[in-house]
Amino acid sequence: MSQAELKAKLALEATVSPSEDPAKVLEAMKNVVGEAKCDIATDIHSARLVTKDTRAMVHVRDQLRDRHVRSAARKQMLLRSSGRSTSLMLNRQAAAAGVVALCGSPEESPLGPIYLTVESDDIDGVIDWLTAYNG
Repeated sequence: MSQAELKAKLALEATVSPSEDPAKVLEAMKNVVGEAKCDIATDIHSARLVTKDTRAMVHVRDQLRDRHVRSAARKQMLLRSSGRSTSLMLNRQAAAAGVVALCGSPEESPLGPIYLTVESDDIDGVIDWLTAYNG
């Protein structure tokens, strides 16, 4: 699958604790997707970001490559794959610092993880593309 063929929707969701500023949670989410165009929704209890912009997928792929976590991400995405979607949990504090760090469980992120969900008609192809070692 080439980048031009990549057709996927990426959604990030997180709860917002009473001690947090929803804008800061949203900023952490924006760090995950880079400069992609997004639809954003926040309230005092949650933040959600949705995009179909390919740049978001490229940014996530680059982060997985740069952090040397492609195989771990692939394993988690295959385990959590259902129908035409898959998901990952990301550490919220790392995302606030501009780093994609995977969580194996919600407890690994003290304020709760950012849930990243990918939807595509070719979810296996998208997982392969995100975690490929060729490029």
